[in-house]
Amino acid sequence: MLTDDRPELEEIRAAVAGLCAGFPGAYWRALEPDGYPTEFVQALTEHGWLAALIPEEYGGGGLDLTSACVILEAINASGCNAAACHAQLYTMGTILRHGNAAQKERYLPRIASGELRLQAFGVTEPTAGSDTSAIQTTAERVDGGYRLHGQKIWTSRAEHSDLMLLLARTTALADAQKRSEGLSTFLVDMRAAGDRLTIRPIDTMINHATTEIFIDGVEVPEDALVGQEGEGFRHILDGMNAERVLIASECVGDGRWFVEKASAYASERVVFGRPIGANQGVQFPIARAYAAVEAASLVRFAAARLYDQGRPCGAEANMAKLLASEASWQAANACLDTHGGYGFAVEYDVERKFRETRLYSIAPVSNNLVLAYLAEHVLGLPRSY
Repeated sequence: MLTDDRPELEEIRAAVAGLCAGFPGAYWRALEPDGYPTEFVQALTEHGWLAALIPEEYGGGGLDLTSACVILEAINASGCNAAACHAQLYTMGTILRHGNAAQKERYLPRIASGELRLQAFGVTEPTAGSDTSAIQTTAERVDGGYRLHGQKIWTSRAEHSDLMLLLARTTALADAQKRSEGLSTFLVDMRAAGDRLTIRPIDTMINHATTEIFIDGVEVPEDALVGQEGEGFRHILDGMNAERVLIASECVGDGRWFVEKASAYASERVVFGRPIGANQGVQFPIARAYAAVEAASLVRFAAARLYDQGRPCGAEANMAKLLASEASWQAANACLDTHGGYGFAVEYDVERKFRETRLYSIAPVSNNLVLAYLAEHVLGLPRSY
């Protein structure tokens, strides 16, 4: 296994894998189609893994993004699903880098202890999709704070979160000098919003606990603003770059699960008097998937190191997400092909993980947009959209 060479990362990987062993495939199958893994998330919280990025002074683990990558990788490599709780890690980029001292003192210790859950990331909207600068949710200044109006979609885990990191317009798009200007980031207490905030679950092909949110005049205090008014797009990018690297890590974990599962089955399954893994038509796709997953892992670690060093990492974070999501999908197909008909049997968990890993090609951020970003911002090609 190609990896970062710090020994403490292997300790993290082993510890998380040990915890995940208590939540085998039967646990996840029992939650289908739309049950939330409350016990699993609670266990991660109690062991401090969801507070990994919170500084020690606030009761967190004080770890870096590279360590958080290993946590999510290990969860998915164990056959579990990190999507049930990963937002509490990738939203930290915006809060730690742009939140003020009072906000950190007020919220971080309570998030670290599990008293508060920060699992909702309100960015995407029905009419904007991946065009974040086109969002229409507004934050109007009122006495003592802001009044929020709008709608968000694909806001996962909102029903299981106390706080939401929300992006809204404080300057109308028509009045902004640039499309990315006039956006602001807020830390919204969803418990205080009452019936002015409506959450509606969305049924999907995977158990992802995703929702759409309707915001009808939710009022938040002035200190709910994270960072500078109008600079929210820039602030949220810190969270998005972290998100891409962390999602790449989940894909690496999935890829390793598929490769291990396929290799084991190919070695045990005997057809025509010999293990099917002796056939190059079976073993080569698994080997290619393994190579792709390990290559993606290295790019993921390179992106994480740049992020941890405070250096620009947009290209690397996007490449990591692109390569890792493609590698995990390649491994998923190799694993399903190896199992043949049994790959469709629920008891083998292949079909569940197959559905889960397919999401990463389109979210967060479509791989086509990653390619467009690399073409324009790295290769200097004309803007395509």
